[in-house]
Amino acid sequence: MRFGYGTNGFANHRLPDALGVIADLGYSGVALTLDHSHLDPYADGLGPRVAEIADRLRTLDLAVVVETGARYLLDPRRKHAPTLLDDDRDVRVDFLCRAVAIAADLGAEAMSFWSGVRPDRIDRATAWNRLVDGCAQVVDAARRAGVPLGFEPEPGMLVETIAGWRTLHEALGAPDGFGITLDIGHCRCNEPAPVPECVAAVAGHLVNVQIDDMRRGVHEHLEFGEGEIDFPPVLRALADAGYRGLVAVELPRHSHAAPAVAARSIEFLREAEKASSRDAEGSTR
Repeated sequence: MRFGYGTNGFANHRLPDALGVIADLGYSGVALTLDHSHLDPYADGLGPRVAEIADRLRTLDLAVVVETGARYLLDPRRKHAPTLLDDDRDVRVDFLCRAVAIAADLGAEAMSFWSGVRPDRIDRATAWNRLVDGCAQVVDAARRAGVPLGFEPEPGMLVETIAGWRTLHEALGAPDGFGITLDIGHCRCNEPAPVPECVAAVAGHLVNVQIDDMRRGVHEHLEFGEGEIDFPPVLRALADAGYRGLVAVELPRHSHAAPAVAARSIEFLREAEKASSRDAEGSTR
């Protein structure tokens, strides 16, 4: 299993320093959230900066996926806004296309994004049409750049479940490059099926995995052991699915203790992987 760590959990670190800590702890990659201090896609000198980070990733032997969930990158007053559903959604489309280009230059394994929360003033049909149109533009950009897309169902957003992702995938014409980003915690939070069954259900479309603990009905990213998820069966399901991408820890509110949390996290995941292997061996005897 190739474990990674999300840079949104290292918000108080310079990006090169965060990458160094993550590599030193033994992670295989990073989920890199584009943000003000972490590879701002609107900053001057972006090209050389991207090249510098690409070199840093190669030197540290870290794989990378690009994440686009920065809270106030596009609007200093509205969290995560504008989304693909807002009146000014073209700003989000432009950002996502920039993210695709950066992902290509970094050699990223995927670029991940989500729908956004439907504004109260916008009816569901309008929001859905906007989402499909915006995703189609991003799919086109990603196809030309050769970057796989991972669309993430997010609790509380217009597309918040695997079923919602399937509907969107079909509405787009089932393009090959439009995969799914699966957050393991989200599965526990709001999917009706057990988490391992969620993994199996999307095995053929899985391009990116985020991992964290969570409780049923509560969208709060928790350290491992603080929620309700039994992780060895989840890791077994990922292995059985043939998934070879990154499994990146997603703890965006733990930057205050990032090195310690990251150290605890990889230790937990390694032990869970060992337990998963033992369980698999026992089931074949």
